[in-house]
Amino acid sequence: MKKNKVTLWERYLTKEIGIEFKACLYFFAILFFYCVYRLIQGTQTADIWHMTEMIFTCYIIGYLQVYVFWDFDEAEHLGTREILGMVICTGLYLLVSYIGKWLDRNLPATGILAVYLLFTYWCVYFIYKTKRRIDDKKLNEDLRLFQSEHKKSES
Repeated sequence: MKKNKVTLWERYLTKEIGIEFKACLYFFAILFFYCVYRLIQGTQTADIWHMTEMIFTCYIIGYLQVYVFWDFDEAEHLGTREILGMVICTGLYLLVSYIGKWLDRNLPATGILAVYLLFTYWCVYFIYKTKRRIDDKKLNEDLRLFQSEHKKSES
């Protein structure tokens, strides 16, 4: 096996790291929304059970996002398939939040959470797309440097 070929284990590990990152990112976003909601409701406490539900939900939806919904936030472009994935995952978050009473089954707050999550997905998509463009520029620059060094060594 070639050393510079990506192994199945490395591919799996890359996906797992991505899911871990997504779970933390979306957990923070949802927890922030939840805390703001709680403050607006006049309480400075957060329910640990709600936070536990949130993090487990983020991991489960992270797996769905990567393995079922085409890793839509890391897509090259937002098409129908990616938007469908965003909407379905947002719906799953809303369902769990409603069942778990994260927002006290407050429908206006749940609706605002839906908009907030869709906006969060769009922001993450834009960040990944920007990072890919920067990484491409860096790789192309590295390639040019390597090629110019290689030409110099041949002369």
